[in-house]
Amino acid sequence: MSHLKKVVLAAVMLGLIIMAGFAYFVYTSVFSGNTAFNNEEAHVYIATGSRFKDVLEELRPLLKNDISFEAVANRKGYPANIKPGHYILRKGMNNNDIVNTIRSTNIPIQIKFNNQERLENLVGHLSRQMEPDSITFLNALKDPEFLESAGFTESNALGMYIPNTYEVYWNTSASNFRNRMLKEYNSFWTSERNTKAEKLKLSRDQVIALAAIVQKETAKIDERPRVAGVYVNRIKAGMPLQADPTVIYSKKLVENNFDQVIKRVLYKDLELDSPYNTYKNIGIPPGPITMPDISSIDAVLNAESHDFYYFVADVQNFGYHKFAKNLNQHNRNKAEYVRWISQKGINR
Repeated sequence: MSHLKKVVLAAVMLGLIIMAGFAYFVYTSVFSGNTAFNNEEAHVYIATGSRFKDVLEELRPLLKNDISFEAVANRKGYPANIKPGHYILRKGMNNNDIVNTIRSTNIPIQIKFNNQERLENLVGHLSRQMEPDSITFLNALKDPEFLESAGFTESNALGMYIPNTYEVYWNTSASNFRNRMLKEYNSFWTSERNTKAEKLKLSRDQVIALAAIVQKETAKIDERPRVAGVYVNRIKAGMPLQADPTVIYSKKLVENNFDQVIKRVLYKDLELDSPYNTYKNIGIPPGPITMPDISSIDAVLNAESHDFYYFVADVQNFGYHKFAKNLNQHNRNKAEYVRWISQKGINR
């Protein structure tokens, strides 16, 4: 074999080796699995305004080889088209699949909220589940223009958020979330619920504010329509609601301390100067003292028809209450409760 042929053959062989090496690199970079986690899936959250280096920082602990991922991402033009959101990577995904996933498959999350006392508590809860921080949420939920257009005030705005499980995108803006909840609120108020509220001569806001009291008075769902019936009777009779939970809320509000735990209402507390104190003010408070769940709202709308005007905790059947038609009967029931709570040493 001539020297020239040997040179040509060597060049061809070198070319083939280089091509094979390049093909192997392309295959391993694009099509070989590149996940480093052991679970079946990993959740990735890409924040709004993220740059490619931010995405790499988020993904690096999940990848076997971040260099090969970066090469594929650049090849596919991902750095110029970063989309914020919540993405799910599957175990064994290759770089091509990973890039395609974080570029176009924003997965909704499920959020759930209930039993929040104030908008401030609600936004703290939301910010732990979604991208906007609590201040951004609070500004959106308290936005005066929005509240006026939606027919709410800061006092009753909490009632717009119906406790439930909702599917939303993690990176949904605070204002878009708020607007979504207004739609959910209006959908909740069906013609049937509106008709029942009208028969009670109560507005939506009043129903929810009353439902919040019912919610605080009893944790027993089957008892809530009966408790609601007591308050409906008092409203019709022009009596003050005299609901202890409103006094507790008033104390927290006046003292600006919603972290305190109050197990017993004292006589001096009944004199607190607050529009939420239903011992000093006749009628329903200007807003809900907590976020009532759907069972409490429907308990008010379907309040039990009876002749009870009073109730107190039943010390023989914990969680439930003893109901009375007149003050004498109620005072006997109350004396039994006071003796029991004093024996337990509950002073506050």
